[in-house]
Amino acid sequence: MKKRRYQDVAVTHLREYSSIYLFVIVLFLMGVIFGAIIVNSLSFTQKEDLFYYLSQFFGQAASGKVADGKDLFLQSFLHNGKFIGLIWILGVSIIGLPVILILLFMKGMVVGFTVGFLVNQMQWDGFLLSFVSILPQNFIIIPVFIITAAMAVTFSLKMIRNQFMKKINQPIMPQFFRYIFAFVAALVFLALAAGVEAYLSPALLKAVINSIN
Repeated sequence: MKKRRYQDVAVTHLREYSSIYLFVIVLFLMGVIFGAIIVNSLSFTQKEDLFYYLSQFFGQAASGKVADGKDLFLQSFLHNGKFIGLIWILGVSIIGLPVILILLFMKGMVVGFTVGFLVNQMQWDGFLLSFVSILPQNFIIIPVFIITAAMAVTFSLKMIRNQFMKKINQPIMPQFFRYIFAFVAALVFLALAAGVEAYLSPALLKAVINSIN
């Protein structure tokens, strides 16, 4: 019964704020496209330098000289947790709305640039490398970022309405508790993504590099 109630709340929330979720998704995709376009604007020397450092990393990954799983897990979880935490805090502050959108766009740009650079330099092999080293954890991380950003935007808009439109004053505390619960749920999924990045992606990456070589 309680599970059904949570599902109804989630469906109602998505219907009510579908336009915001659509906007956030489009913004992220624009960041991905922009990041991929930036790759083509790099000079030959810049591409060579980046590819050199990338080759060094792949060489270390192939020989198993990367950080151990525990360290990779902590690095991934803390990095993404701080990012989500910043978005959450910005959602609570009225002036944080534009910064949330900028951060999401930048996240998309980083993903687009990374995948675009690998494909640009290594063609099919680059696609395979990005598929096993970047995409597995991002299948979890990207939806978490998008949902958290959309919820932060909706919560920020509600606070703006309560602050400046007294006639639409709504109790904020129930929404705030749901907002806290969403942040905790996001951290759980980020821990799962960190586990994938720390223990699954390195093994897949090593197998693909060895098969390429």
